Amino acid sequence: MSSNGSSFTDPSRAARRAPMSARPPAGAQAAARSAARPPVAPAEPRDVPSRAGRRRWAWLFVLGWAAQVALRLWLGSGQTIPVATPDESGYLFAARVLTGGPDADMSFGTVYRGGYPLLLLPAVWLGDGPVAVYRAALVINALLSALMLPLGYLLLRRLRVRRRWSYVFAHVTALLPCVLFYSAFVLTDAILPVLFTGWLLLAHAWLTAPAKPLGRRVSVRALLCGAGASALVAYAATCHTRGAILLAVQAALILAAPVFRWRSWRNASAAALVLAAATAAGMLLNRSLLPNMYPYGDNDLGGNVVRRLTTHDGWGWMLSLGTGQVWYQAVATGGIAAVGLLAVAAAVVRPPIMLPGSPGRTRALGLAVLAIVAGIAFATSAALPVEYRIGNYVYGRYLACITPVLFAVGVAVLTRAPARTLLRAASAAAALTVAAACVVQWYAGDLLGQYTYTAYDFPETSLLTWDWTSFRLWHATLTGLVLLGLSVAVARLRRHGPLLLAGLLAAVAVAMCATAIDRIAQPLVRAETAHTDLRDRVDLRAQRSIAVDWNVPWTLRLSQFYWAWWSDGSVFDARWTAPPQNVDMVVLAWPKDVPATASWPKGAPPGWHVADSRRTIQGDWVAWTR
Repeated sequence: MSSNGSSFTDPSRAARRAPMSARPPAGAQAAARSAARPPVAPAEPRDVPSRAGRRRWAWLFVLGWAAQVALRLWLGSGQTIPVATPDESGYLFAARVLTGGPDADMSFGTVYRGGYPLLLLPAVWLGDGPVAVYRAALVINALLSALMLPLGYLLLRRLRVRRRWSYVFAHVTALLPCVLFYSAFVLTDAILPVLFTGWLLLAHAWLTAPAKPLGRRVSVRALLCGAGASALVAYAATCHTRGAILLAVQAALILAAPVFRWRSWRNASAAALVLAAATAAGMLLNRSLLPNMYPYGDNDLGGNVVRRLTTHDGWGWMLSLGTGQVWYQAVATGGIAAVGLLAVAAAVVRPPIMLPGSPGRTRALGLAVLAIVAGIAFATSAALPVEYRIGNYVYGRYLACITPVLFAVGVAVLTRAPARTLLRAASAAAALTVAAACVVQWYAGDLLGQYTYTAYDFPETSLLTWDWTSFRLWHATLTGLVLLGLSVAVARLRRHGPLLLAGLLAAVAVAMCATAIDRIAQPLVRAETAHTDLRDRVDLRAQRSIAVDWNVPWTLRLSQFYWAWWSDGSVFDARWTAPPQNVDMVVLAWPKDVPATASWPKGAPPGWHVADSRRTIQGDWVAWTR
């Protein structure tokens, strides 16, 4: 409405009614039309480099990836034996079985899936012994884990961070302990962050790809991205149960895409077909390992989930422990992951300008990330047995696979958001962190000081509290919030703010990893080697089979299987069963106050003799050979 109450007149209709002599010249009409248009915000520069620039960027990524690989190899150079037991041992033995090698009895333990061991097959083929296989596996880890650099760059570019800062912060993302530290061990955690980030990029590309490019009936890019996302999801589920959460999320996206007309039914059907076929193949692979590694059954984690979901106490356990996992990731990243988590939640409520794509697609991807965080945190908590360790209540490994995504989103907020928005985001992240800490304190209480402290569970918070012997909830919370405040202050500097922020976060991340290797991993390697290595006393290559007493502590038992790399491994309980004599070596628990020669129940049969014996902090054992 105009100021006098009359409606606006359509200029094109008025021009048609006016006589030719009254019409302004064509140039004046164009100028008038241009002046009448509403102002449009200037488009963000595409920042497309020239051919020479692309060549330089290619070299930057090659050299950057090589530097990330070299750093990982340096950190893992002292690792020679599995210390993240039983996980590392399980994956190594599964890889050995897949090559047709000997079995290893891990009955009544956690089932380790075959997806990750598939990647370790070259290590088993090329290695001539356990240490060589282990080191080769760490090389494979390094090559794959360093891919977080290009993936982090692509993710930050999707979040519309400038090209050069995307490259810098992609390096920082690849240096996070949730990416870097776990690459120094034979764990799925070495590759899961890469898989989850790669899936998110492919899922975003699938949902936002043009429906029908010019000259084509269907979008080949959309088909490839959808199939690639499904294949990555199925492989992640073949690697670890955490991948099952991703599998459910991908299935939901495939169903929603044609319903909301983001993709055609044909396109979504192709992605669903790849998902179903690859998942079925992974299930067959995992099933093939069961008789070779779990002949008497596993520890029934599924039963734990059912019990937790059907009791009030179980729900309290599940929700509280899941909140502890969220707390850990917030503190371990100096609050940046908490900022990212809240930004993702905000994108679901009101998609921000910084995220490309339609609001519906942005909401769908935001919901997918939130579902992954909640699903992993609460599902893993529901499955956990009561282990009487502090890591039950605050733990970082399970959510480590999605933390790089949350960190990248948090970095985008710090580098792109206006000052007022950034302060609100940081304040909300601090409140979330403190609230999560309160939940942990309320539920765990005095158990945080009474239960077993396992230093391996706390590589990040150990540095934040400068304490590698005990857990300090509120010290870690305060230090993480101080780091968040410093990050916000540095990010708001007018000159060199992003560079200083990247330097601060990278220095903290590398310090966490270096101190964790030096003060946690290396002492474990030395202790495990001293407690179990009998290569200088027994020709292990000649021992084609080994039986270990169930009463030998399981960490020592699995280490014996590891050193006897060429031997079939089995377990028996010497309390009820006589030690088998159809094997080449028997390892028995060593009772107190008796000589090693008296460790064989009712006396050793003729021809058997003690080859080695150890009394250790973990337990006592005697190795018999014939």
